[in-house]
Amino acid sequence: MSEQGSATGLSEPLPAYAGPVQRRSFRRIKLGLFLSSMAACLGVTLLGLLCTSAMTLSLGLTGAAMNYGLLGSGGFVGGMLAGCQLATYNFILFFITVPAAWLALGLSIGRFPYRGIVRRPPFVRWGAIWGAILVGTTTGGFGLLQSLATGLGALVSGGSIGAFAGAGCGLLFYTIVKPANQLADVDVSVF
Repeated sequence: MSEQGSATGLSEPLPAYAGPVQRRSFRRIKLGLFLSSMAACLGVTLLGLLCTSAMTLSLGLTGAAMNYGLLGSGGFVGGMLAGCQLATYNFILFFITVPAAWLALGLSIGRFPYRGIVRRPPFVRWGAIWGAILVGTTTGGFGLLQSLATGLGALVSGGSIGAFAGAGCGLLFYTIVKPANQLADVDVSVF
């Protein structure tokens, strides 16, 4: 018995794609989307705070802190610092970021169980992709208001923060929904 089969309680390993599921109702998808969206908002904020602190400390230790003020001062490194600082403000704008994350996750990983995708890697991968897209484009867009180099730096740092937070959210969604276990449950009621 393989590791994947024993983890889900099945005797055979699960394929990457189990085929479309006909008229199957899955439980906890809306709950998983809501909690994953909230975790995305909080995760991006905490990662942004951590990265801002690490960059400020490293710039202070190298003596370059005088060159970079609030929201950077231009250039690629200033854009990276600006992207980290903008990611920190994600929690303040929760009324925009949580519905945006819910929509992005709902239209991607929220549909995976209905398509028969039951393994963990696609959930984590697409959570990371959508996290990088949402956070990276937002921070990169604000960075482009100053210059192209600042925009690229903000895109890289924001995209990295979003990818890490999104991967965690994909894993959280998979853990809450457990699509492989729900597909393995057999309804034996005849009445």
